[in-house]
Amino acid sequence: MNVWFAYKMAIRSIADNKSRSALTMLGVIIGVAAVIIAVGFAEGCMAAVTNQIEGLGSNSITVMIISQSSSRQLTLDDCDKMEEYSQYIEKVSPYILTTMTIKSGTKSKSSRILGADEHYLELEGLKLEQGRFLAQTDVEKNEKVAVVGSAIVNKLFEGDNPIGEYIRINGNRFTIIGVTESVANGMEGTNDDMLIIPITVAQRTLKITSVTMFLATASSQETLDLATQKIKDFLFDVFKDDDSYVVFTQQAMLGIMNTINDIMMVILGGVAGISLVVGGIGIMNIMLVSVTERTREIGIRKAIGAKKKDIMIQFLIESLMLTGIGGLIGVVLGLLTIKYVIGSIDILVPVYSVPWTIAAFSIALFIGIAFGLFPANKAANLHPIDALRNE
Repeated sequence: MNVWFAYKMAIRSIADNKSRSALTMLGVIIGVAAVIIAVGFAEGCMAAVTNQIEGLGSNSITVMIISQSSSRQLTLDDCDKMEEYSQYIEKVSPYILTTMTIKSGTKSKSSRILGADEHYLELEGLKLEQGRFLAQTDVEKNEKVAVVGSAIVNKLFEGDNPIGEYIRINGNRFTIIGVTESVANGMEGTNDDMLIIPITVAQRTLKITSVTMFLATASSQETLDLATQKIKDFLFDVFKDDDSYVVFTQQAMLGIMNTINDIMMVILGGVAGISLVVGGIGIMNIMLVSVTERTREIGIRKAIGAKKKDIMIQFLIESLMLTGIGGLIGVVLGLLTIKYVIGSIDILVPVYSVPWTIAAFSIALFIGIAFGLFPANKAANLHPIDALRNE
């Protein structure tokens, strides 16, 4: 028997049992789609975070103060002293961050309150949609002005232009002077849900005297390592303990994100792989049922001269057809999900991984062979006389 004849018989068998074939393929469809979606989601998250980190600039340095004693804290004066390293460090932008309830008229919401200086917008890679950002005079003169994100505008001002309107924090009235460009479609808990005020005013309003974080930029790519080391040395002189702070660069953050992404890929890929194996078990069970139902047919074919390999080829091709069709449907479903579901989430980037798509489909075909081999071998080993006696 040639392969083409076996192929036509497999198609006929699948067509004669449409519902059963569809349910059999379901496990493979879900498994292949899950692999593609999981990888697309993981790589989409990675791409989004990478874009945000790269937006900070290749010379950026981020510092987080994780432990401060009552006797020694990092202050604005300490940050100003870093100007003596101007040959290595171009700008330093200290800031403090907390979450509080803000009000406008009768409306209120809980948002992130950021106390920053005039350099924060540039160093953080943000842009303005309306108005202006904080100026040096706002910081020096303790002006009660604020820059808000689109989530705050939508919640408190129903999307209307808020420039010149007032907002209250802890009973203090601030004038809105600017609106940052939306980066997450106005989602809560993102940079769109943030209110920025001068750091000097924030320290008084929020009763926070220390600086908890700051951004810095090296004067050039060549001085990045020296600038990072100077900041570490300075902070060690302040705290006398290198466990009190964390200093990392863009390259370090990207390295951490790559590691996290690899872990996510392994976990998500493993879960999706289990779905494929479950689908393969389903195919093996259905093929065993098919062998039982077609025992008499197998006996007739053997009686008129079909060889063992002919029977095996027929059932293996049928198994491959089930996984192949299921795999193709899974590929299409996975790619459509990335395009229309993941692609609709503004904070994610839709990523189509060709290698993983090919791998998922190839694994589906392999499963068709691996889990179809046992039923095919069982069919091929049936004795013609015993098979013909079967009712």
